[in-house]
Amino acid sequence: MGVFELRIGQQGEPSLVPPAEETPTGLYYLSNLDQNIAVIVQTVYCFRPAADGGGRSACDVLRESLAKVLVHYYPLAGRLTISGEGKLVVDCTGEGAVFVEAEADCAMADIGDVTEPDPSVLGKLVYSVPGAKNILEMPLLSAQVTKFKCGGFVLGLAINHCMFDGVGAMQFVNSWGETARGLPLSLPPVLDRAVLRARDPPKVDFPHHEFAQITDEADDDEDDGGVIGDSSPLLHRSFRFTPACIARVKALVALEGRACTTFEALAGFVWSARTRALGMGPSRRSKLLFAVDGRPRFSPPLPAGYFGNAIVLTSAACAAGELTASLPRAVRLVRGAVEAVTDAYMRSAVDYFETTRARPSLASTLLITAWSRLPFRAADFGWGPPAAYGPAALPEKEVALFLSCGEEGGGGVRVLLGLPAAAMAEFQRLVEEVTAA
Repeated sequence: MGVFELRIGQQGEPSLVPPAEETPTGLYYLSNLDQNIAVIVQTVYCFRPAADGGGRSACDVLRESLAKVLVHYYPLAGRLTISGEGKLVVDCTGEGAVFVEAEADCAMADIGDVTEPDPSVLGKLVYSVPGAKNILEMPLLSAQVTKFKCGGFVLGLAINHCMFDGVGAMQFVNSWGETARGLPLSLPPVLDRAVLRARDPPKVDFPHHEFAQITDEADDDEDDGGVIGDSSPLLHRSFRFTPACIARVKALVALEGRACTTFEALAGFVWSARTRALGMGPSRRSKLLFAVDGRPRFSPPLPAGYFGNAIVLTSAACAAGELTASLPRAVRLVRGAVEAVTDAYMRSAVDYFETTRARPSLASTLLITAWSRLPFRAADFGWGPPAAYGPAALPEKEVALFLSCGEEGGGGVRVLLGLPAAAMAEFQRLVEEVTAA
């Protein structure tokens, strides 16, 4: 990808798809866990040419079923606004999700490997509001269906992360698919987010280092030749870690007690290798952020089908020199960050935002988002599972994304990230050191 230019030959005017039935109005509460991640997440699902569906086009099926599923997920048909408390809230206007039909002047195979997130190509498969200055001017959900000359099509979704996390998003997409196939919802959404309200009064019991700002002070006396401030364009690459590669990474880590998990091993390796590739000075602190699913960790656990964000950010930090010199050290820090996430910690995080309105800092930070366990292939709208899927772009330059390769792809995990050219070359070299047979 990159040298290929995707041309959209025809793009219809965006239309609104309101819920098929009357739905509740008024303001819909978003919890403090929803407030910190109000970014637009863009994903694409590629479907091969389908057999004749009784004369009904993919666009017709998807539009009609979207209207029906929005009856259950009616907040998605509203608009984001600011409450009197200065927080994000949804005004349930029932206006509807945005729906766009488009046609490409090529075959779907021509767009290449969608696991390589090239925004210049895949970005054309997802609708963006022209001239929108902030998230308040963007719909909570937009869907673009792009038809290709081969008969295949791509469903491109743009969803505001404040509405749900990855687990919730897949529940919605799968509910949409069930509706398109004429089935009842196997997991109706639980819309009430009051279970995650802050305590009164708020009670902050833990230090929340995920919000810590790392400054450049440590590098004032260093001329390390690093590329932290490199303003050159990012290269986006994906790296596949096969089960054998993951086993080799784990073999490099000798931890006390239980063996490290796949996430711990890969997160520690990617954090260490990226820090080294960026040329951070040895005394500069490098921070890792990643999300932990709180659904089973809350006490009591959140109900199945919980609609909102139930992820809590946890963090680790270390001097770059120490981090790059010891992979076991990096993995131990990752494990500690995972184990720190308890019910008490998550309640404290909710209350911390209530008292500070702080946003997590991304300075000198790697933010890992793990999608490797999300059931993307379950997105069946009547044409079977998607032939390919993935992000249209990474939401921030500091983000690395973990995706499952799937059993059909031989298993393992694919790591997507963006780095300046020099740093990407070094990162690739470090990956090849551990993945070479």
